[in-house]
Amino acid sequence: MVKLIGAVLILFSASMIGWQIGRNYAFRPVQLRALLVALQMLETEIVYGLTPLHRAFVKIGHRVPDEVGRLFLTAAELLITERAQTAEDALRQAIDAHWPQTALRRQERDVLSSLGQVLGSSDREDQQKHLRLAVTHLRGLEEEARAEQGRYEKMYKSLGFLCGLLVVILMF
Repeated sequence: MVKLIGAVLILFSASMIGWQIGRNYAFRPVQLRALLVALQMLETEIVYGLTPLHRAFVKIGHRVPDEVGRLFLTAAELLITERAQTAEDALRQAIDAHWPQTALRRQERDVLSSLGQVLGSSDREDQQKHLRLAVTHLRGLEEEARAEQGRYEKMYKSLGFLCGLLVVILMF
């Protein structure tokens, strides 16, 4: 009886590990899409709305899903409380604080970090160009993420179950 309970626990644990890894592949395209929408909204706020950066960050933070929205809300808070001197510092600190909770990768982090160097330190047209460049780069990464999701999501879910089954078979 104890072996049976142990086998079920091992099978369940291995399956859940596979599902968790597969889930990261499913969340990445969704979060990339939210980041794309956020950057497009930021372009609109900066270029057409003439909104100050901290207010634009707050608006965007409330309109996009939580994982991405927290980045912008934290950056806005850092700018308002003057714990960050520049938009680059605010974005960097927000990314450092909230990046582990996202399914996004190093490439997306690099795009946001390079964008932070320009935000608030150049004219509107230059910021618009850099925002459009970042959006274009993120679109390519989104296509890549969707392809990876199609390839690896089911594989990891199945692999988790099969590895658990292998351990159970070896146990008996």
